[in-house]
Amino acid sequence: MTTWEYLTTPLLIHNTAAILNNWGKQGWELVQVVPGPEGGLVAYFKRPTGGDAAGAANAGLGAAAVAAQQFEGEGHA
Repeated sequence: MTTWEYLTTPLLIHNTAAILNNWGKQGWELVQVVPGPEGGLVAYFKRPTGGDAAGAANAGLGAAAVAAQQFEGEGHA
């Protein structure tokens, strides 16, 4: 049985393609985009756990933190 890990990240309107491509290169599949609670958009991703995904997950978390800081810095928090 496949097990999954999930990630959410804000999408910056002016940089949407780059953000989506970055997560895709790390093995994340876009599941859904929804309006954020404070405006803007939030992307939901998933990918199978195990194998090479474990090392990339840590890099992904760091990138998510950077994206969240950029999102907050633009007054969207």
